[in-house]
Amino acid sequence: MNKINKLLILFVASIALGGCSKSWLDVNKDPSNPSSKDATVSSRLPWMQHHLMYAQGTAGARAALVTQGLTFINNTTAQQSLAAGWNPIAGMSTTPYQFFFVTVGPNIAELETKAEAEQAYHYLGAAKVLRAMGFMLMADWYGEMPYTEALSLNITPKFDDGKTIFEGCLADIDKAIEYFNMQQPSTATPLKAGDSWNNGDVNKWLKLCYGLKARWMNNLSKKSSLYKPDEILALLDKAPVSNAESTIVNHEDVKEGTGDPLFNDPIKTSILFDNIGMNTNFRVTKWYEDILTDFAGTGVEDPRADKLIPWAEFGFPKKFVRSKGVDMQSDIRMNAGPINGSYNDTGKDVELDIPKSTNKRIIKPGTWYVNSTNQARWGDTVYVSMKSSSIGYNSDNSDIYKWKDGTVGGSGTFYSRPDAQTFVMTYAEMCFIKAEVYMRKGDKKLAFDAYKAGVIANIDMMNTKLKTYGNINPSKSPMDQAKIDNFVNNGLGSETDISMKKIMTQKYIAMSYSQQNWNDMRRHDYSINSYQGWDVPHEYKVTAAAQVKIPMGKQFRRIMQVSHEINYNSNNVKASHPNALNDDIWSFPVWWDIVE
Repeated sequence: MNKINKLLILFVASIALGGCSKSWLDVNKDPSNPSSKDATVSSRLPWMQHHLMYAQGTAGARAALVTQGLTFINNTTAQQSLAAGWNPIAGMSTTPYQFFFVTVGPNIAELETKAEAEQAYHYLGAAKVLRAMGFMLMADWYGEMPYTEALSLNITPKFDDGKTIFEGCLADIDKAIEYFNMQQPSTATPLKAGDSWNNGDVNKWLKLCYGLKARWMNNLSKKSSLYKPDEILALLDKAPVSNAESTIVNHEDVKEGTGDPLFNDPIKTSILFDNIGMNTNFRVTKWYEDILTDFAGTGVEDPRADKLIPWAEFGFPKKFVRSKGVDMQSDIRMNAGPINGSYNDTGKDVELDIPKSTNKRIIKPGTWYVNSTNQARWGDTVYVSMKSSSIGYNSDNSDIYKWKDGTVGGSGTFYSRPDAQTFVMTYAEMCFIKAEVYMRKGDKKLAFDAYKAGVIANIDMMNTKLKTYGNINPSKSPMDQAKIDNFVNNGLGSETDISMKKIMTQKYIAMSYSQQNWNDMRRHDYSINSYQGWDVPHEYKVTAAAQVKIPMGKQFRRIMQVSHEINYNSNNVKASHPNALNDDIWSFPVWWDIVE
């Protein structure tokens, strides 16, 4: 970890960059010679929050590939494409680790030292929360990780098991609660001066703490001696009990002088835009489309479908058409698809060869097409990209992806736009945890009430943001109240037919692109009894290389260790798990995923 600690200079130097306009970023006495000592508590915290969000957001985007809500165009080498096919490669492992251990972890001690010196107890609480969230992500992602010796001068720290990390993270949250309940002296820097998540609202931080504890305690559902439903319910009483108490981070699409110091991505934009919305290669899946368009076989479409599935303009006159989902149970990705669509904006006919024919394909102006000789791929224009445009990344005043003639090539989605929000902790999630707990306790009425409240909370939370856009297009506009009412009243069922399948499927939608969705799927063993119509991807079933990493009969359970640890700390990696260096490590459950 010593090599990583040295990279702290990179992070602190980034504070001097002009990419963000907030005054708390202007911290260095000499911008040409930045020093860690120059960073105040109020300048260090928002950068740590940003980079932890990046670690979490990247993990969430990759989790969406694993859990089959999201897929990628056919690509035999891209880690995103291979993850979607359950044939993972080492490149999938790195980014969450980098952003926590390079830009968050090394700053924790410095933040705590300065906060202690001025009795800024609320910054001490925030530091504990970020530490706990970061290390819990490492445990969820990799299983074992340096913890007790991490962030030290030891260049080959030992690995700790998941249980040790889990218990340490809970202890950090308990300590954070203590700090947030303390009164800071007037001389201490107010939390509002540096808090980019909750604007200094200590009550929201306390709600976040209790929500994290409820989330993590519920992740122990396979541990019979540790899973305590009544304790979880008590925590939920102190967690967010309304959308107003949720921790929701707002992002901006603005022109920036420079990007993130690690990846050069825009700093103020949504993390999911940085991971998904920047390029044309991501698609929603048919499974995701199905649970939005015909949940539980009721025939009532979810009003969120229009906002979570992208649209594009087709035909003459131009008409918005919603994307179809890529069927991961078909052989489409084994047959070179899907391929990105093209569009004839040249103003004249485009001629393309047709294999084994003297004829030509004539692509009229203003027409979509797939530029491939594989005729099976010509219909891939029905799969619309998740891409958004942006001011900061594309120098485009619109966030809507368009062809040169103004035709919309992609509307973006609620989560993939540059100004999309990051949901750190929501009331909706708390409702679904409550519903699951009551379902396990056999109380169907209270389970249904919580499940329904969770759906409504998520719809309301989305609609609050959507209303800020006005009525731009079918994706970028508020949900119609009549459609909301029809879905809530006729699409969710009743307490007589409530099931774990309904609860967990609706939770998946409400927490789209969240790492927690993968935690939940692993806890529920990817069961069709918990996730309506779900199955592993077809290509995994017919790909020998994938079945070496995840043998048939097993499932995608963790991420292999990053190359940094394997290359520089190999003895401790090897000692961390019997299969740590084996190809099939991806199939071994992390600690909380093992039945006891």
